[in-house]
Amino acid sequence: MSISAGVPEPSPELLKRAMQLRAAAMQLGQTDNEQRRSALMAMAMSLQASAEKIVQANGQDLENARTEGLASALMARLKLDQAKLASAIEGVKQLAELPDPLGLRQLHRALDQGLVLERLTVPLGVLGVIFEARPDAVIQIAALAIRSGNGALLKGGSEASLTNVAIMEALKEGLAKTDVSSDCLELLTTRQESLALLRLDGLVDLIIPRGSNELVRFIQDNTRIPVLGHADGICHLYVDAAADLPQALRIAIDSKTHYPAACNSIETLLVHESIAADFLPLAIPAFHQVGVRLLGDAASQALGVEEAASEDDWATEYLDLILSVKVVADMDAALDHIRRYGSRHTDAIVSNDQQVAERFLRAVDSAGVYHNCSTRFADGFRYGFGAEVGISTQTMPPRGPVGLEGLVTYRYRLRGDGHIAADYGDGSRTFTHQDLPL
Repeated sequence: MSISAGVPEPSPELLKRAMQLRAAAMQLGQTDNEQRRSALMAMAMSLQASAEKIVQANGQDLENARTEGLASALMARLKLDQAKLASAIEGVKQLAELPDPLGLRQLHRALDQGLVLERLTVPLGVLGVIFEARPDAVIQIAALAIRSGNGALLKGGSEASLTNVAIMEALKEGLAKTDVSSDCLELLTTRQESLALLRLDGLVDLIIPRGSNELVRFIQDNTRIPVLGHADGICHLYVDAAADLPQALRIAIDSKTHYPAACNSIETLLVHESIAADFLPLAIPAFHQVGVRLLGDAASQALGVEEAASEDDWATEYLDLILSVKVVADMDAALDHIRRYGSRHTDAIVSNDQQVAERFLRAVDSAGVYHNCSTRFADGFRYGFGAEVGISTQTMPPRGPVGLEGLVTYRYRLRGDGHIAADYGDGSRTFTHQDLPL
């Protein structure tokens, strides 16, 4: 694969840090469950002790971002107040109490007498995570990495630089009091370093981008390291002919406005034509009341949507209080629209017809497909993962919110007693392939 000439080679200093990180990650992979659990609790306590310092640093980042005219969607992601920080810290504690993802025996088989095969979960190694605007991502990713036995090389957006540094200092102070080396976490602070990270194949095992479509596409095109993530979050809510209209409206409002800058907020509302004349007169004023700008097709405009939606709008991730509205003839038309414009992130249906809902759940090929609930539930913390490193929309696993299970791989271990393959070729021995208890 060709890498852009604009991606620099790693500096000697970055190579040194990456090698130290990899060595520390190898040691981390040998720790037991209690050591890693205790490390997370120490990280949480250190974050609590540094909360005022972190929030103050975030205030300065926000002030600088306003001066520079940062987009409103990014401003929302950048903000880290006391409540949001407390929630992130609670996620670290919850993560500490989850079952150990390492050393799980997935396969236990006697190939022959005295020749026993196991498949056990092990860490990936070193994660390289590049993200924009969201300083709470430092907390989530660091906690997930340590709990799953992985080192992490993190690069946040420059707009959150002061907050990221304050958080990383707190995390390292917490780790310094435990059996886990603080070298397992590293924060990159310059654009040059983040670009050079893409060339650290052999030292970094997986890159996880969290940011704009442009950021993700650039990373995918300019590294030989495997990339996990999603470029777009174009989510849909389909209001079926058999929907409970008040329930549908409540779900639609939440899916759009609970946190419009999130990738799991809806960007398009699809409405069955048989109930559009009843639903849209209820929905339009309700959306206007909460500040949502509506763009619609001809049919929805005829029912009160004021602005026209262009072809580009159906493929746009607004990350803002803007919503495209389309009236569809039936569920087949809704499914066709989702297949054409969706990003395979999260799509939902509101319907009291169980058969229709089940067909929707089977037909939509997205990481998350929901029935009678908000798309905002597509989140690692809400799934009980403690946190997430990101959401993957690829078909191969891991898919959807990526928590601990998505950060481990497996290794085959075979124990014998002088067994050799030649004995099984000349007929002197035969395989038994007897499954043993896990």
